[in-house]
Amino acid sequence: MEVLSSRILLRPADLARSQRFYRDVLGLAVYREFGSPQDRGVVFFLGNGFLEVSGRGDGPPGRGLMIWLQVRDLPAEHARLAASGARILRKPVTEPWGLTEMWIEDPDGTRIVLVEVPTDHPLRRDTRLSGKPAAGRPVTTGGAARRPGGSPPRT
Repeated sequence: MEVLSSRILLRPADLARSQRFYRDVLGLAVYREFGSPQDRGVVFFLGNGFLEVSGRGDGPPGRGLMIWLQVRDLPAEHARLAASGARILRKPVTEPWGLTEMWIEDPDGTRIVLVEVPTDHPLRRDTRLSGKPAAGRPVTTGGAARRPGGSPPRT
């Protein structure tokens, strides 16, 4: 399977309330809007993916669905979200695996994990500096991009 794009589809109980939460409380940027003015769907940027909030859900949100969002400054987000009245399920805690996580809920009870990756965590290691670049991918050395064979890119 070749995946060209992906997004999380969220069908809330109250469409306008959930769109306000993701746009105004979390501060997600809008990628696009679609549909009629009475039933407007909104697709938000979500890091390298998308979150579509559209339609209406028939029942309670699935407890298996969670949204994971990496942020730069978790204490600042905690303070901002607490001040905005967001439902905070758990304050920031550094987990045994080294990530700092905080849990909140959207208006329908969908759990959202906010994560900060500490500077010394393995997820922050730049494997490009290991001397083994991916085939065909430029390697940065001393500020100049070079091809894996060592020659600078042609301009």
